[in-house]
Amino acid sequence: MRLFGTLLTLGVCTLSVLAQDGKEKHAYQSDVARLRKIVINSLYSHRDVFLRELISNANDALEKLRLTSLTEPDVLTGAEQMNITIQAIKDEDGAGRIIISDTGIGMTADELTTNLGTLAKSGTSDFLSKAESDTSGTGNLIGAFGLGFYSSFLVADRVQVASLAAKSSKNPNPKQYVFTSGADENSFEIFADPRGNTLGRGTEITLYVKGDAVNYLDEQTIKDLVNKHSSFSTSFPIYLLTHRVEMVPQEVPEEDGPVVAEEKSETSETPKADIDEDEVVIEDVTEEVEEKKRKEPELVPVTREEWVQLNSQPPLWMRDPKTVTDEEYENFYQVTYKDFNKPLAWYHFSGDSGSGVSFRALIYIPAQLDDAYWQNPLQSTTKDIRLMVKRVFITSDLGEDALPKWANWVKVVVDAEDLPLNVSRETLQSNAFLKQLRGIILKRLLQMLHRIMEEEPEKWEKIQEVYGNVLKLGAVEDHKNRDKLVQLVRFATNQRNSTSLDQYLENKKQGQNQIFYLADMGKSTEELSKSVFIEKLHARGYEVLLLGDPLDEVFITNIRRWKKIGFQDVAKAGLKFGDEEMTAEEEKAEQAALTEKYKPLIEWLRKEVREKGAARDVIISNRLVASSCAIVADEHGYTANLEKLISSSHAQVNHKHMWDFAKKQKVLEINPRSPLIEGLLHRIEQLPTEAEERDIEAEDELREVATVLVDGALVRSGFAVTDSNDFFMRVDRILRRSLGVSETAPTDTTVKPAPPVDPELPADADVPDVDEFLESGHGKVSWEVEEIDEFGNVVKDVPVEKKRHDEL
Repeated sequence: MRLFGTLLTLGVCTLSVLAQDGKEKHAYQSDVARLRKIVINSLYSHRDVFLRELISNANDALEKLRLTSLTEPDVLTGAEQMNITIQAIKDEDGAGRIIISDTGIGMTADELTTNLGTLAKSGTSDFLSKAESDTSGTGNLIGAFGLGFYSSFLVADRVQVASLAAKSSKNPNPKQYVFTSGADENSFEIFADPRGNTLGRGTEITLYVKGDAVNYLDEQTIKDLVNKHSSFSTSFPIYLLTHRVEMVPQEVPEEDGPVVAEEKSETSETPKADIDEDEVVIEDVTEEVEEKKRKEPELVPVTREEWVQLNSQPPLWMRDPKTVTDEEYENFYQVTYKDFNKPLAWYHFSGDSGSGVSFRALIYIPAQLDDAYWQNPLQSTTKDIRLMVKRVFITSDLGEDALPKWANWVKVVVDAEDLPLNVSRETLQSNAFLKQLRGIILKRLLQMLHRIMEEEPEKWEKIQEVYGNVLKLGAVEDHKNRDKLVQLVRFATNQRNSTSLDQYLENKKQGQNQIFYLADMGKSTEELSKSVFIEKLHARGYEVLLLGDPLDEVFITNIRRWKKIGFQDVAKAGLKFGDEEMTAEEEKAEQAALTEKYKPLIEWLRKEVREKGAARDVIISNRLVASSCAIVADEHGYTANLEKLISSSHAQVNHKHMWDFAKKQKVLEINPRSPLIEGLLHRIEQLPTEAEERDIEAEDELREVATVLVDGALVRSGFAVTDSNDFFMRVDRILRRSLGVSETAPTDTTVKPAPPVDPELPADADVPDVDEFLESGHGKVSWEVEEIDEFGNVVKDVPVEKKRHDEL
């Protein structure tokens, strides 16, 4: 390969000398020249596409050769392999050139003039019109050679094309010709290649790279461009000439070689007659000779050339799904999307959009969400949809037809047979298929999720773990697919770890006309199951959804009803079970009787809670079993969970009056069967009336007990106490009283006073200098890494190759 590169360089250098005669100079027509400038200067928005266009043209030439060989086998002579090669050659002065070659059909002098001297003149179009025998549909050739070719001037000052047409009955002795033109020239030249027929067959395009485009000479840049745009655009192999540096032992000079041998011969010369067979022969070897033996050769860097295939991964979506193994699907995903994790699931299908566009597609569900997914809640664009046209990558940006936020994590490859592109093939023109594509992807994604839910429970648990909240978000924002998404959502309950709303309704009790739920952001299922709000529901066997994720309450408030059954927040007033034995009048009468019995306590507590702002009213509870009291939100008030959500979003700043009003809409419910409530009622009834002499000490003690009771109810119900310091001071006094410690006994608060005021700043000398600190050896961190095998043994003397990481 190195010799070939040297000959090629010499051939290019002598070309201008040897080929002064016989050149045909052609002037571009005025209209063509103007269009050519537009192509070079304005048509393409990104220069990267030049390589995509030239590879597409090379694929056209190879496809044309393959189809022609079916009827005329002689065209395959001249070159054994059918491939595309790329070389990047850097000159010492910083300039360089890129050489793209193919072993395709090649072009004659007339074809060079026609195809390269005229914009949008497609040789493949003329050829396909004659290929009537090919009805298999495998002759899909893309692009017009003229337009695609002139994208090379985006990165090159001058372009030279050498081409040798394939041998055929019409052209039994083809000759190699050269086309050359500059970016700023209004003419091109075509002449016989003075090097002769060096190609064997095909076309070689040499780009003399501009000064501001030398970055395209980097091998990794070329790999990235091919991987992005052309890794699946051709079924023929694409090779890149790469260079790597290896460390090899330095050759030992010849004069140093015999030294050991001479010394060895001197010390080992012993007459055969004097040698005793039983005698041990000891050889005296000098330290210098021994050191030369032990001395390892010095390693020197050597540059190796190697042809590397860039498109070894086949276009998996073009195959029959029945012939593709799970390992192939997983490898394709990991290579294409640079993900070390295997996908959770995939869906391979083909179809017709209904607007006349047939396509093949492959959808993947990643094993984990990107960390940035929840950090950018308003970002709904995705770069993981690879839209292709005939295996050539076109775009990842669907614009207005992009997937919604809840589905923009999905990885998709869509390959359409034909789509209207703009003339540069960079962007899609307005087309019905784009609008349909969004619906197609979402439909197939939901079908895959429903199939996994029904057939693969273990895999479904993993999907719920990763995408559970995403599905809730989808049900909130995607009204069209809401019913299908709600069926996928799962919640924990007080009776089981996971249930759908459909499964919940199958388990509802007779007469139950609501779906009970309790939401408290950040709380675990275990904590919620011990909540005071579900005591009676749990005791009676009712199932309650336990919602601890921030999106849960948003989901409930947006869905509102499921299959005509509404949701009931058990943390709000007005809880109904649906199986009440008493009529509304009887229930009201019983409630009035209890209220009358506990009237002294209710009025006394109502005055206390209103002064504290803890609640607006006190009522008899029908939800409590063991707890003495609870703070519940009124029907129009905020639950503790909603208060947290609103506080975290700072919405109360813009609606302060509404915020203050809703916060006060709480009710203190007391349990008439609680011994604590009964004892508190008894103490209230024993207090002297205003007509008699008041017992101030007893009133203060009861007021303190009631305050602690209400504050405790606030905390247990998920609300914040008005003054936490005041709350714990009361608890401290109650604890002292219960232990027989004086409530007024002072705590020893003696502390060491601060030193006198010193306004002077410390001297600079006292501040350690950072550079001196590091130079002294302090503050430095070092570590050693050892490689171990599968048994835990340290692997020594293993050279580690440094790899460039280009993860997306």
